[in-house]
Amino acid sequence: MITYQRLQVQRVVDLVQDRSTMRITAITGPRQTGKTTLAQQACRVLAERGHRCLYVALDDPTPGTFGSLEVRAAIEVLPGGMAPDRAWLIEVWERARRAAAWSGPDVVLVLDEIQRVPGWSDVVKGLWDRDRRENCPLRVVILGSVPWKMMTGLSDSLVGRFNPLPAAHWSLSEMANAFDLSVDEYLFFGGYPGSIVREGDISRLSMWRRYVKESIIEPTIERDILGLNRVRKPALLRQLMELGAHYSGQIIAFNKLLGQLRGAGNTMTLTRYLDLLKSAGLMVGLTRYTPAPHFGKAQPRKLLVLNSALMTAPSGYSFEEACADRTWWGRIVETSVGAHLLNTCGPATKIHYWRHSSRDLSLEVDFIIVRGPHLVGVEVKSGKRRNLRGLQAFAKRFPKAITVAVGSDDMPLGEFLSGGTEEWIRELCE
Repeated sequence: MITYQRLQVQRVVDLVQDRSTMRITAITGPRQTGKTTLAQQACRVLAERGHRCLYVALDDPTPGTFGSLEVRAAIEVLPGGMAPDRAWLIEVWERARRAAAWSGPDVVLVLDEIQRVPGWSDVVKGLWDRDRRENCPLRVVILGSVPWKMMTGLSDSLVGRFNPLPAAHWSLSEMANAFDLSVDEYLFFGGYPGSIVREGDISRLSMWRRYVKESIIEPTIERDILGLNRVRKPALLRQLMELGAHYSGQIIAFNKLLGQLRGAGNTMTLTRYLDLLKSAGLMVGLTRYTPAPHFGKAQPRKLLVLNSALMTAPSGYSFEEACADRTWWGRIVETSVGAHLLNTCGPATKIHYWRHSSRDLSLEVDFIIVRGPHLVGVEVKSGKRRNLRGLQAFAKRFPKAITVAVGSDDMPLGEFLSGGTEEWIRELCE
């Protein structure tokens, strides 16, 4: 059994035990990134430190247990109810409040899949504010299978009451430490810990493809996007996701996309749907870097899935076939590098691509990192990739920019994927 713990486990424990700031800890992020495991591991640590945890899985109507015999008595797993609603949420909260009043400040209420309760944010706001007025010592952790902004509906009323803790796609370092994946295995199978397939394991390869489709892509679109947002053309959004997986790592004009989508509508519709797919942790459409940002938004987008498994699983390629097709493998590598940059960058950091076209020549740089005065051009070298004329032209156009070729001797791919975007900005620019 895998007992690997992500760094966020200790972060949850620290936030719960911090008496100086009384806020709800909110663990959110894409599906199948281990949020439930993270919360349960945090509960075990808290139980070992004397806390009593009330854990509620809203998607499971039956009670259960988890943890060792030593801590099980300190962790009570409550049923989530057949159709949890606002009244049910209030009842569970009141039960936890009574436990906190009896046991003191060491009671923690954990609500997994909180978005299943319609209107949950307003209920939690009222209950939490009442706890503060009455000095109730209850500590609360909530989990949601969608990013924070989508789950809360951008509600200003929640500002100051929560400590959002994102659980992003797993990095190369995490997958290597937890499952001993090689760099190439990580590039192909991606950063989802729930289904690990080894090279040559044909029998499980089809299971892995179904896992990505049925446990990640479909539930994310159906429950997290369509269930929480008004989408006039659901079939169009699904088509866009399929095309995005096919074209991941490529720059494509909206007009070309519109020509391949049935009932496509207009570019504004595609832009909104790309934003929804990005918020759900599936795919982005990067804009071209330009000193005039409003101009870049009108340019073709570079489609990029946020986990390479979203590209490779629907492709039909086996691991060996993907490695042998160097052009295809180059796109997998580029997708993985871009996804890593996006998954590890901070809110003030923006990721773009760069292109300069003239009558006889078109020059590109795969990724541009922008944070404040810092500008970094990143070119990915793999397979048949390639001369660095684009990177050289970018450096000439922007003399203050830092440039790096990932996959070269100076910056090996595994080394680059082992550090986060903010870490690389500090190392390269400061």
